[in-house]
Amino acid sequence: MAPGIAVEAPRHHRNILGGKGAGPEEALRRRNDELERELRRSAEREERMREELEKTRERLRVVEDAEERLCYQLGELEAEAVDQAREYHSQIRALMEQLAAAQMRL
Repeated sequence: MAPGIAVEAPRHHRNILGGKGAGPEEALRRRNDELERELRRSAEREERMREELEKTRERLRVVEDAEERLCYQLGELEAEAVDQAREYHSQIRALMEQLAAAQMRL
């Protein structure tokens, strides 16, 4: 086991904790208060981030629902367009047959 060596903290480190003339208990109390304030601020930031995340999730759900509805509508429109194209093609054939028959009569 290595022998223990006591090393005194530099004067500026002691001043950070306790200031001049303050006892170690007071320095620890102030440091504790400072850490508690930082913890509260951190918890508040975390809560705000949670709320923002929840809002973002809700917006995402709305967007996904809208995307699903649009895809369904697009599918319906494509099916309608195919039906109209088939009907149009059928009409063209019927007209071509009528024209051919009229030309044969002439």
